[in-house]
Amino acid sequence: MSSVEKSVIRDASRLSVAPMMDWTDRNCRIFHRMISRRALLYTEMVTAPAVIHGDRGRLLDYAAVEHPLALQLGGSDPAELRAATRIAADWGYDEINLNVGCPSDRVQSGCFGAVLMKTPDLVADCVAGMIAESPVEVTVKCRIGVDEQDPEEVLPAFLEKMQAAGVRRIAIHARKAWLQGLSPKDNREIPPLDYPLVHRMKAAFPDLHLSINGGIETLDAARDHLEVMDGAMLGRAAYHRPWDILGEADRLWGDTPPFADPVDVALAMRPLLLDHLAAGGRLHQMTRHMLGLFHGRSGARNWRRVLSEGASRGGIEVYDAALAEVAQPVG
Repeated sequence: MSSVEKSVIRDASRLSVAPMMDWTDRNCRIFHRMISRRALLYTEMVTAPAVIHGDRGRLLDYAAVEHPLALQLGGSDPAELRAATRIAADWGYDEINLNVGCPSDRVQSGCFGAVLMKTPDLVADCVAGMIAESPVEVTVKCRIGVDEQDPEEVLPAFLEKMQAAGVRRIAIHARKAWLQGLSPKDNREIPPLDYPLVHRMKAAFPDLHLSINGGIETLDAARDHLEVMDGAMLGRAAYHRPWDILGEADRLWGDTPPFADPVDVALAMRPLLLDHLAAGGRLHQMTRHMLGLFHGRSGARNWRRVLSEGASRGGIEVYDAALAEVAQPVG
């Protein structure tokens, strides 16, 4: 698998779908790529120790159609991250990203994710080592700060450290993370968004390619941020309402979207579902990512109901029954 050129991956990051644990697996990404040819996609976070010691094929394999595609690594040991980056280089990802933003308990217990905002020198050592091993661009996804940190001070200092270490592209989640007292879900919703601070970082660091993340609910909102920022990264909005976000996304690059209607997407996915089933996969492994395809449209509730109730034990006939709930009859 060959990676795309740096200029292409930077262009793709104009709009990206955020890495999301348990959600942005390869089945999700194939579905999202069906809707948008241009948006940058991210894997779920994979820890550096897992890459070194685990089943590399299961963790790192993907379909060629997923490009442009970034691998997100988690870790805090520079040697482990160097080794994981060296291994991942053989898989041909278009970008390697370091997670400095996830606030979950399991990430904190491993001393990586958002807690690394407290140790920027360590992060700088990590990314410098990753850059030395990577044939593609190494990037960072971070928060504006954690706990009692003052983002006005912490964020620019962090960006300066990353820039000095050789990082040229960073995605910033425009919220603090509270590492004690808030669940990961609460950390996505309760800490207030500070878009103006992130916008000011673009002015302060004009040579960095900066994307903004957090609470961006519509494609129009993403367009507004792109008046200031280099990129916009959407997470749950793109997952729960994929057609609303990705269906028109390619117009950001001046391209015509590949499909004019979500029914056409669903029909195009059907051969892929058949291939997945023929290979021994289960229907729900793919359709669980597709429940929001018809969000806000006639029949959407029945589409979700049929797939939610039947896809874990049924075959393509379940999918066809769900599709019948949203497809317009001919004549």
